[in-house]
Amino acid sequence: MTASAKEHPRWRRILGIVVGIGIVAFVFAYVLPKIADYGQVWAVVSTLSWPWVIALMAAAALFILSDAPPWLVALPGIRFFDALRMDLAGSALSQVLPGGTAVNVATQYGMLRSWGFEGRPVTLAVSVTTLWSQFATFGFPVLAIGLLAVDGGHQSMLVPVALAGLAVIALLAAALVAVLWSPRFAQRLGDRAARLATRLRGIVHKEPAHWHGSDLVRFRSEAIELLRHRWLALTATTLVNQLTVFVVLVVSMRALGITRSEADVIEAFAAWSLVRALGSIPITPGGLGVQEVALTGALVGFGAHNAQAVAATLLYRALTYAPSVVLGLIAAATYDLGTPGPTDREAAAVRGRPATSTPPAGR
Repeated sequence: MTASAKEHPRWRRILGIVVGIGIVAFVFAYVLPKIADYGQVWAVVSTLSWPWVIALMAAAALFILSDAPPWLVALPGIRFFDALRMDLAGSALSQVLPGGTAVNVATQYGMLRSWGFEGRPVTLAVSVTTLWSQFATFGFPVLAIGLLAVDGGHQSMLVPVALAGLAVIALLAAALVAVLWSPRFAQRLGDRAARLATRLRGIVHKEPAHWHGSDLVRFRSEAIELLRHRWLALTATTLVNQLTVFVVLVVSMRALGITRSEADVIEAFAAWSLVRALGSIPITPGGLGVQEVALTGALVGFGAHNAQAVAATLLYRALTYAPSVVLGLIAAATYDLGTPGPTDREAAAVRGRPATSTPPAGR
């Protein structure tokens, strides 16, 4: 690779970081104060009572703890604490670095492999947890449209996002069906994807792809086996994980005086689903700035007062962003401490080999 080719991605990353910082600064220094002065916002926040503070802390803790259960379903053998810190690490890095979901997936895969989990079970677990999460993220706006229609609420602001979410769901479902359709189809699809990957890697002077269609066939077989027995548990734990974030928003709204007459639960769900879908677009790390404006605007549009809308938005974002990022960065920095990974009996379930009484090498 030439020196100029190396410099181009570097400058592009730097430009992306500068633009992201500029957007965040513009939102917090100009846009939000235009909606409500920070003095007014603080006056609203200062009305919090201790029972509401405790409720907010409990909701935030529930949100963080709910990260682990989907991994317990998708990757037999992983312990709750290890699943939690692995998920927190991936989420934290994806919220402070450009790249979004790609950074999250790469972090999760790297940590699990370093802990001794085999490649294919890890690939399968990362794939299905990511896919189920995306189904939920882009399916919620579609559900919100239906709920608003039944409730008689305003829905015009949500229609474009819901349509985009429906398109994403269709694409994800089509990709999943394409892989699971038949071994022959999976073989052809995998071979073509490997050839395309090899060509793309050749453009940047990297080695050819080391996987083939047979790898996708094995992945298909393992995915069918996992989903046949665990799809319901995976769906349930994913929904709980996603909806605990919504609980934090509802508690924040009610704690700061946004009543049901101003924004009921269905309208709050619509606003939240809008923000979650927009936040998945990696405009800024963690959606900083973008989510604050979108959520505040949606709450005001549904009837909340400006200062209360800004206060609830900032409180919700603080509770769902700051603790998970801090804990996640600590988890990422200490990923090699302790003895994470499957035990003998658990490793046998993950790796498909009989358990022995001899500890794995290096344990």
